[in-house]
Amino acid sequence: MRNRRGIEEFSVSFLDVICCGFGAIILLLMITKTVQPILLEKSQVDLQEQVAEREQALYEIRGQITELRRQLDDTEGDLQDKLEQLAELQRQLTEILGEFANLSEAEKEVSTQNLKLAAAKQSLTDEMQRLLGLDFKRSSGLVGGIAVDSEYIIFVIDTSGSMQSVAWPQVVRKVSETLSIYPRVKGIQVMNDMGDYMFSRYQGQWIEDTPALRNSIITTLQSWSPFSNSSPVEGITEAINTYYDPDKRISIYVFGDDYTGNSIEEVIEAVDQVNLTDESGRRRVRIHAVGFPVYLDRPNNRVYRFAALMRELAYRNDGSFVGLAENQ
Repeated sequence: MRNRRGIEEFSVSFLDVICCGFGAIILLLMITKTVQPILLEKSQVDLQEQVAEREQALYEIRGQITELRRQLDDTEGDLQDKLEQLAELQRQLTEILGEFANLSEAEKEVSTQNLKLAAAKQSLTDEMQRLLGLDFKRSSGLVGGIAVDSEYIIFVIDTSGSMQSVAWPQVVRKVSETLSIYPRVKGIQVMNDMGDYMFSRYQGQWIEDTPALRNSIITTLQSWSPFSNSSPVEGITEAINTYYDPDKRISIYVFGDDYTGNSIEEVIEAVDQVNLTDESGRRRVRIHAVGFPVYLDRPNNRVYRFAALMRELAYRNDGSFVGLAENQ
């Protein structure tokens, strides 16, 4: 009885061990099994396509980098050229400014000498009275054919293209010379032939005469170029209508080269109606005119009309008309 029981117990334990081992093998197989082989092949194909796409993108980026580097090199070359051009322009500007400074100093010196000369002329009065007597009177109040007895002066300057391109240095010089024969006046104005003011803030009023103002007029005039229709009528009319005063002696200086208007007679009549005479029959506003030789080598009808108009206006308004040659 004891021997049989022992055999049965041994048999059951052996079967248990076998079953457990078999189950462990099955469990190991289930754990190690993951994906089918076909899925691995698809994954490898997808990765190869992505690598190819990335390589293509890399090639394109490298090409773009190469193009950008080339553009950068070209831009740096252009920049270097521009810097060299700028340096050359700065050098030229320095030379021009130096020449302009020398010219300005020379003009100031000439202007100063002219003012001293004019003042000296006026200071001769006492000496002339001593030598000639108190009752001595000048036979004429003219300087170079132009009366200089006015207390106020107005410049009406033609700023047209023909004047700017041919006669402008001569215009600047003649304005300076005109100012120099008046050592001191009570008021000055400057406008172009259209009636546009050089200094708009002083429109409608007299500018006080000072050395600084005279220098400012000459400096501004060198680059002053408002629109012009080559007709002095508007400027003369504006000057007389705005500044006429029976208690003031005024001279208008008209600088121009031609006249594009229609009627000379209408202009003369219009000026006569404004510039009235006083009790002695004298015009309160003198009108002087200076003709510049812009069309001297090819005279035309507009030049003749300007000369005729200015000569008649100067004659009827107690002024003088001067026609300049090329070198005057």
